[in-house]
Amino acid sequence: MRLKPVVSLVLTGTLLTQLSACGTLFYPERRGQISGQIDPGVAILNGIGLLFYIIPGLVAFGVDFATGAIYLPNGRYSVAPEKLQPAVDADGQVDRQALQGILQQELGLNLPLDNARQIEPGPQELALLAQPPRA
Repeated sequence: MRLKPVVSLVLTGTLLTQLSACGTLFYPERRGQISGQIDPGVAILNGIGLLFYIIPGLVAFGVDFATGAIYLPNGRYSVAPEKLQPAVDADGQVDRQALQGILQQELGLNLPLDNARQIEPGPQELALLAQPPRA
Protein backbone atom coordinates (compact mmCIF):
# COMPACT_ATOMS: atom_id res chain seq x y z
CA MET A 1 0.00 0.00 0.00
CA ARG A 2 1.31 3.48 -0.87
CA LEU A 3 -0.36 5.37 1.97
CA LYS A 4 2.85 6.23 3.83
CA PRO A 5 4.40 8.35 1.01
CA VAL A 6 1.12 10.23 0.51
CA VAL A 7 0.78 11.00 4.21
CA SER A 8 4.42 12.10 4.30
CA LEU A 9 3.90 14.48 1.39
CA VAL A 10 0.74 15.97 2.90
CA LEU A 11 2.44 16.42 6.28
CA THR A 12 5.51 17.99 4.67
CA GLY A 13 3.38 20.36 2.61
CA THR A 14 1.40 21.40 5.66
CA LEU A 15 4.54 22.07 7.68
CA LEU A 16 6.10 24.05 4.84
CA THR A 17 3.16 26.39 4.58
CA GLN A 18 3.01 26.80 8.35
CA LEU A 19 6.70 27.48 8.86
CA SER A 20 7.38 29.79 5.94
CA ALA A 21 7.45 33.58 6.13
CA CYS A 22 8.17 34.18 9.82
CA GLY A 23 7.85 37.96 9.52
CA THR A 24 4.43 37.70 7.92
CA LEU A 25 3.25 35.35 10.65
CA PHE A 26 4.78 37.15 13.65
CA TYR A 27 4.35 40.77 12.52
CA PRO A 28 1.31 41.07 10.24
CA GLU A 29 1.08 44.79 11.04
CA ARG A 30 4.35 45.32 9.15
CA ARG A 31 2.92 44.16 5.83
CA GLY A 32 2.87 46.82 3.16
CA GLN A 33 6.22 48.38 3.96
CA ILE A 34 8.29 49.06 0.86
CA SER A 35 11.77 49.30 2.33
CA GLY A 36 13.67 49.81 5.55
CA GLN A 37 16.10 48.16 7.89
CA ILE A 38 15.85 44.36 7.91
CA ASP A 39 14.76 42.83 11.21
CA PRO A 40 17.60 40.49 12.21
CA GLY A 41 15.28 38.21 14.20
CA VAL A 42 13.03 37.57 11.22
CA ALA A 43 16.03 37.12 8.92
CA ILE A 44 17.56 34.55 11.30
CA LEU A 45 14.30 32.61 11.57
CA ASN A 46 13.95 32.58 7.80
CA GLY A 47 17.60 31.53 7.57
CA ILE A 48 16.90 28.55 9.82
CA GLY A 49 14.41 27.49 7.17
CA LEU A 50 17.28 27.57 4.68
CA LEU A 51 19.33 25.26 6.90
CA PHE A 52 16.66 22.58 7.03
CA TYR A 53 15.15 22.86 3.58
CA ILE A 54 16.26 25.18 0.81
CA ILE A 55 12.86 25.73 -0.82
CA PRO A 56 10.90 26.67 2.35
CA GLY A 57 13.67 29.06 3.37
CA LEU A 58 13.62 30.74 -0.03
CA VAL A 59 9.84 30.90 0.07
CA ALA A 60 9.98 32.47 3.55
CA PHE A 61 12.44 35.14 2.44
CA GLY A 62 10.47 35.77 -0.75
CA VAL A 63 7.16 36.17 1.05
CA ASP A 64 8.60 38.40 3.76
CA PHE A 65 10.36 40.66 1.25
CA ALA A 66 7.29 40.78 -1.01
CA THR A 67 4.97 41.71 1.85
CA GLY A 68 7.49 43.99 3.59
CA ALA A 69 7.13 42.13 6.88
CA ILE A 70 10.89 41.54 7.11
CA TYR A 71 11.55 45.27 7.58
CA LEU A 72 11.63 46.93 10.99
CA PRO A 73 9.06 49.69 11.51
CA ASN A 74 10.50 52.96 10.25
CA GLY A 75 9.75 55.01 13.34
CA ARG A 76 6.28 56.09 12.27
CA TYR A 77 3.53 55.21 14.64
CA SER A 78 0.84 52.84 13.53
CA VAL A 79 -2.21 51.28 15.09
CA ALA A 80 -3.98 48.27 13.61
CA PRO A 81 -7.28 49.25 11.95
CA GLU A 82 -9.27 46.78 14.04
CA LYS A 83 -8.13 48.57 17.20
CA LEU A 84 -9.46 51.86 15.85
CA GLN A 85 -12.88 50.42 15.03
CA PRO A 86 -14.47 51.27 18.43
CA ALA A 87 -13.93 54.98 17.67
CA VAL A 88 -16.10 54.80 14.53
CA ASP A 89 -19.89 54.72 14.85
CA ALA A 90 -22.37 52.99 12.54
CA ASP A 91 -22.63 56.09 10.32
CA GLY A 92 -18.85 56.21 9.79
CA GLN A 93 -18.33 59.25 12.01
CA VAL A 94 -15.25 59.32 14.21
CA ASP A 95 -15.69 59.88 17.94
CA ARG A 96 -12.66 62.08 18.69
CA GLN A 97 -12.65 61.38 22.41
CA ALA A 98 -12.70 57.61 21.84
CA LEU A 99 -9.99 57.95 19.19
CA GLN A 100 -7.84 60.01 21.54
CA GLY A 101 -8.25 57.36 24.24
CA ILE A 102 -7.26 54.55 21.85
CA LEU A 103 -4.19 56.46 20.67
CA GLN A 104 -3.22 57.20 24.26
CA GLN A 105 -3.54 53.53 25.19
CA GLU A 106 -1.84 52.06 22.10
CA LEU A 107 0.90 54.63 21.42
CA GLY A 108 1.34 56.34 24.74
CA LEU A 109 0.75 59.71 23.06
CA ASN A 110 -1.67 62.38 24.17
CA LEU A 111 -2.57 63.91 20.82
CA PRO A 112 -4.83 66.96 20.72
CA LEU A 113 -7.66 66.07 18.37
CA ASP A 114 -9.79 69.18 18.89
CA ASN A 115 -9.13 70.50 15.38
CA ALA A 116 -8.52 67.16 13.68
CA ARG A 117 -10.13 66.52 10.34
CA GLN A 118 -10.33 63.46 8.13
CA ILE A 119 -8.56 63.78 4.80
CA GLU A 120 -9.44 61.53 1.89
CA PRO A 121 -6.17 60.58 0.18
CA GLY A 122 -5.81 61.54 -3.45
CA PRO A 123 -3.26 60.35 -6.01
CA GLN A 124 -0.59 62.75 -4.70
CA GLU A 125 -0.90 61.51 -1.12
CA LEU A 126 -0.83 57.87 -2.22
CA ALA A 127 2.29 58.56 -4.32
CA LEU A 128 3.99 60.06 -1.25
CA LEU A 129 3.41 56.82 0.65
CA ALA A 130 5.45 54.93 -1.95
CA GLN A 131 8.49 57.19 -1.53
CA PRO A 132 11.20 56.24 0.96
CA PRO A 133 11.39 58.44 4.07
CA ARG A 134 13.82 61.34 3.97
CA ALA A 135 16.84 61.19 6.25
